[in-house]
Amino acid sequence: MQLGSLVSPAYACGCCALLPGDQRQIAVGRQVSVVRWDGVREQVVTSLTVDGDAERAAWIMPVPHRATVRLGDPELFGQLAAVTAPVHRTRHHFWPQDGDWPLTTGGDANAPTPPGMWPGRVGVVGRERLGPFDVARLAATDPADLDRWLRANGFPPPAGLASALRPYADLRWEYVAVRLAPERAGAALRGRLDPLSVSFAADRVVYPMRLSRSAAAPQSLGLYVLAAHRMEPASRIGGERPRVTFAGRLGTTTGPLGELSKGTPFLTAVAQEFPHPSEITGDHELRRAAADTAFRQVVYEDRLLVTAGIPVWLLMLFGALVVVNTVAVVLGVRWGRARRADLPTANAPGAGAVTAGAPPRPATPPKPPFAPKPAPPSAHFSESVAPSGPNG
Repeated sequence: MQLGSLVSPAYACGCCALLPGDQRQIAVGRQVSVVRWDGVREQVVTSLTVDGDAERAAWIMPVPHRATVRLGDPELFGQLAAVTAPVHRTRHHFWPQDGDWPLTTGGDANAPTPPGMWPGRVGVVGRERLGPFDVARLAATDPADLDRWLRANGFPPPAGLASALRPYADLRWEYVAVRLAPERAGAALRGRLDPLSVSFAADRVVYPMRLSRSAAAPQSLGLYVLAAHRMEPASRIGGERPRVTFAGRLGTTTGPLGELSKGTPFLTAVAQEFPHPSEITGDHELRRAAADTAFRQVVYEDRLLVTAGIPVWLLMLFGALVVVNTVAVVLGVRWGRARRADLPTANAPGAGAVTAGAPPRPATPPKPPFAPKPAPPSAHFSESVAPSGPNG
């Protein structure tokens, strides 16, 4: 997809230059292009979404050979978007991330003229009306003549267009000039326009990009390529590294994509950023990749791991606190019991401290409160007692 910003008086977008018919403004909000190449002929189908207050505008595209132009089918781009859509997968994380609690943040001029040679050196190869488009196929050997042709037909070209077209004139390329006009007179150009298909002979795949050099805003290129094999840009041409966002062979496909992909079953989607359009060095040349490796983007949706609506990390934290508290209580109770067992009993007065692991000492018997004092020592004497008789 091509993304752009509002500019005046002209806007360069991808392979073309979009010029308002007066000093009003027009912007390309989105451009989607698909290129089909069967080795002999190249076909470029482009869909534009525009916005602004201009009532007329021109779309200029350089082509290497005589081109044929017709309307495309809008359904084509919906099918392409569905086929190349990324795979969405859910990835859970344990600890909260940003966004998770508690880390939450926050007129007649439109009438076609008969084919013929314009005064000067601009050849009008063909002119036809296709839906909202007035299409002129032009051949010009001098970009200045093309500049005058555009001015004479009511489309003032942007400053520097002649110099931007010089490389194409030197290669004797031709041009497809498309006048965009709303269906209702006086209405501004807004919304998605019908796709336009341009096809021409080509022995190699070239997607014109030089005209994007005049863009004031950074450019984003999004390109679908249908060919027999996987394709890739030959170089960066002054932008960031091109990225393949999808690659794979199409299965059974119906509708406009099925018709377009006949003989070109391999679809490659390429995206590239151009932060500084003035550094674009040329056109994109697409070549066959080294291998037909399939690829599809995977978009992960990160979700916090929860159970019963409660974050698992919170439950684990609460459980850990409970376990720590329980262990502390058990250890405290056991320590208290051991402490009481080591203390002397209350009915053992005077009991000394007992050393842990030593055998208990025998208890000392209590002394009587009033013990008699021992008699003083005396002299030794003996007395014999006669046995008493019957009388005495």
